[in-house]
Formats: sequence, structure tokens, C-alpha cells
Amino acid sequence: MTPARTGMSSSGTAAHSPEMRAAAAHLGRRRFLTVTGAAAALAFAVNLPTAGTASAAELDASKIKSDPFTLGVGSGDPQPASVLLWTRLAPSPYQADSGLPRARVSVRWEVSHDERFTRVVRRGTTTAHPEFDHSVHVEVPGLDADRFYFYRFRAGKWISPVGRTRTAPARSANIGELKLAAVSCQAYHDGYFTAYKHLAAEDLDVVIHLGDYLYEYAVTAVGGARNYTDRRLPAHYNRETITLEDYRLRYGLYKSDPDLMAAHGAHPFIVTWDDHETENNYADETPENDVPPEEFLLRRAAAYRAYWENQPLRAPQQPDGPDMQLYRRLHFGRLAQFDILDTRQYRSNQAYGDGWQVPGPESEDPTRTLTGETQERWLLNGWKQSRATWNLLPQQVTFAQRRDVPGENFKLSMDSWDGYPASRQRILDGAQAAGLDNLMVLTGDVHVGYGFDLKADFNDPASRTVGTEVVATSIASGKDGADKPASWENQTTANPHMKFYNGRRGYVTVTLGKQQARADFKTVSAVTTPGAPLSTAGSFVTEAGDPGLKPV
Repeated sequence: MTPARTGMSSSGTAAHSPEMRAAAAHLGRRRFLTVTGAAAALAFAVNLPTAGTASAAELDASKIKSDPFTLGVGSGDPQPASVLLWTRLAPSPYQADSGLPRARVSVRWEVSHDERFTRVVRRGTTTAHPEFDHSVHVEVPGLDADRFYFYRFRAGKWISPVGRTRTAPARSANIGELKLAAVSCQAYHDGYFTAYKHLAAEDLDVVIHLGDYLYEYAVTAVGGARNYTDRRLPAHYNRETITLEDYRLRYGLYKSDPDLMAAHGAHPFIVTWDDHETENNYADETPENDVPPEEFLLRRAAAYRAYWENQPLRAPQQPDGPDMQLYRRLHFGRLAQFDILDTRQYRSNQAYGDGWQVPGPESEDPTRTLTGETQERWLLNGWKQSRATWNLLPQQVTFAQRRDVPGENFKLSMDSWDGYPASRQRILDGAQAAGLDNLMVLTGDVHVGYGFDLKADFNDPASRTVGTEVVATSIASGKDGADKPASWENQTTANPHMKFYNGRRGYVTVTLGKQQARADFKTVSAVTTPGAPLSTAGSFVTEAGDPGLKPV
């Protein structure tokens, strides 16, 4: 969709930004009139107090009448001595109050060496605050590095499902292998999350979610393409998410999916967002449609708040109004360094009105940025200090050049790094300056699986290969897809550095070793019907010190 990007300065930054950000950061109940062009008045009821400031009463957990762990459990961002555990109390996740009064609830947690909890190593009590929609984020310290643990929660008589997580190896550990899965783009209304059922059964160290965990679009009573015959969803899902209540309800819908719950319960996740967790194709403070920037910042504050509440994220990622530092760095021994990017919150406005366009002076302006100056500096400085064999860059949008047709009359996607070539070149130059031998970019967004060689000069196919890019297809977005999408022949011909292209749904696993990394693109035959089998559409390796994808 093409945004009507108005009310902006020439640099792509909303006028009076500090004032608007301050208002959004301290907003109470707020009402405004225009939502994606609709003329009807709408209550933008967003309360964002700090936990405990609302003086909520305490609810005796023994009085909770039905299971509050309907959204399962999760863990994330493994570190050598700690894990982050997550759950959210929601006896009725499809209701605005999740079936609980606005009261604090005491929640107990346990971490054990074994699934039966006969060897508990850590336990404690935390509080589920109504201000955070009764979500729980527990950072458990004092654990052994590089090992798996089991965990669970209790509220009154209710016991959560058991989750499995792991700690990272010590920074100096000389480990031999790490296996991860990369996932992205899970539009509930486009189909079942069958791929997650298969992913839950994989032997993995960690799952990386590359964005579009949630979609803001309406979901019909029959679940869109899921076409339920045995149930009906409440009418409030059949509208676009705008308010904090809307986003919270949408997470209740998504996270109640049994396959998604199984994946979270089986593996720790590292998450980052793209656009749909807030609104399609937004850029920093610029909304998709003709909405005043100050109004969009209120929506962004609501979306960021709900995202943090519903993801296994640590305290430094807690948002401040419409701002949230999601970029961060994780290590798995000396084998891998992960620099997780946010290419949505700080970017310059998309050139030429967004979409696929002929590149020109606007898109090629050297001042344009996809990461923002601060995040770019953080990334390049971190690479200078890296001693890892593999440097992985989990981020959102396609990094390699991607021409739509062969020849000179091609277009590029202005929403991807192709719309910010100077920003991309600074990243590649920084990797070279840091002496990175094994750069691997992990990408989502485009609802297809790609494998790219990253070139020193994308306009010269004979130029040096400086890294690889692995693009994870969608979990459900785009419905069933096809092995060869309509653009397959044009894109594979126009981009000789493209080594793989498949349009089915699924995920990609990456196995990192000291000598090579292997990528397996795994797909399901359908998502509009449940239970589809899993197959491997393609497998590639890249050798340490010799970048480039080679088919297995």
C-alpha cells in the first residue's frame, strides 16, 4: 500500500517532534477523530502508567476461577548466567479485561534441571500488574552457562504449561555448533501456524523472529482464510488495531494459537519487529496514511507497549511512550555474535512514495538512513570489537539488491535496503573495516525464502562476495504460496547473486559450525488447511572465510 506521507519536514522527521513525543510518553486517556481516513470519532483510550502507580488492589490468586495460562509461556534473549521468562495471565484472552479485575496478582515461578521439577535450581515470586495487562517478565540470574532448563509458573491453584529454555555459553567458550531457526510474518487471517508445530519439534538452541509477529488488519469471525466452522471470533477483531486495547486483544488472539504456543514453550526466542506490529510501512514518525504525526505517535505508543507486554523481552527494552530501544547484542560463546537491528523506528521516509520504483536522486541521497545514526554507530563499533567466528545480523527487510526485471528498466523496493543504498554501503564498508570474514544477514518481511550472496558492488556480478543473506519466508502471510512465484524467472535472471527463491510458507534453520554454516529452507504445502507436512525446499552451505552460498 502506498502511504500518504504528509506533515513532515524535508528530512522525514515530524515537525515539533520533542513536544509530540513528550505528549505520547505521558499520555493518559486521549480522544482523536481521524483514523486511516475514517471520519468517525474514535476513543484512543491508552493508559500507560508505570506498574504499581495506579494503586491497584491485590487479587487473591486462589479466587481465579479458570485457567489464567491460556497464552502459554515463553523465554527469550539467552545470556550466559540468566534467562528471561514470560507469561501473561488471561483466563479470557478474547475479552478486553482478559477475564481479570484491575488488581495485582502474585505469580510464583520455578526453574529446574528436569521436566518433572524434582531438581529445582531457582524459584521466586513476582507480580502480574494490571498496568501491564497482567504480563510477567522474570529475569532469572545465577544459572549455569550453556545448558537447558525447564520452567513453569503458578497462580493460585493453576499451573502453567512447562517451558524449555537455555542459557548462552560464556563469551569465551569455544563451542562447536549452534542451531537456530529464523521466522517471520504470521498473518493470522491468512492461515494456520502449522510451520510452528514442526518448528517446536526441532532440536534448536534459539528461534529468531524477524518481524510482523502481529498484523493490524481486521480478522473476520471465521478467522479469515482459516475459515473456522466450529467457532466464531468476537466482532471486535473485525477492525484494524488502533488503541492499546485493540493491540492487546490482537495479541490475545495470536498467542492463543496452539502451534505458536508450542514453539514458544519449546525454544527461547530473540525477537525484533517490522511494521505490522504497529502499522503497514510506517517510517519513524511517518504513518502510512494521511494522519497527523502526533496522532500516529499515540498509536505507536500503544503498539510498542503491547509488543513489550507480550514478548519475552528484558527490562532495557521496556518502552517509554512512543520510543523503545529494540536493537541489542547477544553472544553465543566465540562462535556467534548477534546484532539485532530495528530498521523501522529510526528510518528516513521511504523515497518516491514507497513501493517498487525506479531508483533515482531521492532514494540515492547519501544522507538517507534505514537504521538512524545512533544505531548505525552502535553496530559498526560493536563489529570492531567482535571476536566471533560468525557475525549475524537479524533484521527486517531485504538487504541484497533485488531488481524486479532484467535489463536497464528495473525497479527496486523502496521499503527495503534498495531504497537506502548509501545506508547499506555504510554497513558493508563498516563490516570490511572491522575485518569481518563471515557476515550473515537474517531477513524476513517478503513472504518468500531467498538466499543471496552479498556483493561488494551489486551492479557488478563479478565483484567480490562479502557475505551471505538468508531470508526466512512467512509463517502464514500470503496464504499458501507457490514453489515458483510469478516473479521467479524475472528475479532469478535479473539478480545473479540470488541463489535461492521459493514462495511457500515455513521457516529456515541455520546450523553454525567452526568451518561452515548450513541453511535449510523448510516449507509446508499449505496453511489454509491445518496439518500440512514439512519438507526441505533447499539447502546451502557457506564456508568460514569464503562467503557465498553453495547448494548441498
